[in-house]
Amino acid sequence: MITLRKANSRGYANHGWLESWHSFSFADYHDPAHMHFGALRVINEDIVQPGTGFGTHSHRDMEIVTYILSGKLRHRDSMGNGEDIHTGEIQLMRAGSGVQHSEFNPSDDEAVHLLQIWIMPDQQKLAPGYWQKTFPDEAKRGRWCLLVSPDAADGSLHIHQDAWLSAALLDDAETLDYPIAARRKAYLHVARGSLQANGHELNAGDALMYVDEVRVSLASGSNAEVLLFDLA
Repeated sequence: MITLRKANSRGYANHGWLESWHSFSFADYHDPAHMHFGALRVINEDIVQPGTGFGTHSHRDMEIVTYILSGKLRHRDSMGNGEDIHTGEIQLMRAGSGVQHSEFNPSDDEAVHLLQIWIMPDQQKLAPGYWQKTFPDEAKRGRWCLLVSPDAADGSLHIHQDAWLSAALLDDAETLDYPIAARRKAYLHVARGSLQANGHELNAGDALMYVDEVRVSLASGSNAEVLLFDLA
């Protein structure tokens, strides 16, 4: 079964300094039909205005992936990390037993556009950790680039969950498939652009959920950037 989730059906909040779209229940947005998909708990699409950001706040027992689409985000945390995350980079923060952090757009004139992803770990109270890595466009062009995985395969970042997150860029005649193993499911999120996926016309913010299916099939991309979650 393939289920389509259109971008305009997501939760939405506009705080002036922040616009945010929620694929799953988050903050004031609550939808019992969209609490999580397997271990995938959050996909928030955020646009943070220049000179603003999230003040210091706490997290625990979550694997948090930040994926920058444009601009840069300044990160500070209670582990002593202080980094700028740029377009093409991802950050993995293991909240584990507890961590505090802040996120700020340091630009004077450019908004930062990002996806923040939460994956529920398979263990509680892990030691907190922080990693950051660049995945260049060339590694995603017309193919899957593995970003995070439970075994750090192919240079991906390690998470404590039976989940693989990959990204790809597609344009024009490029096609791309992904086999879904038996008893696994997949979640496809369109980060930007448009494409066809298994007969569905998708645009930025749209998603497909695959249950008891054997393959993700992509074609006819137009400046398309997609994320694919392979989940138990």
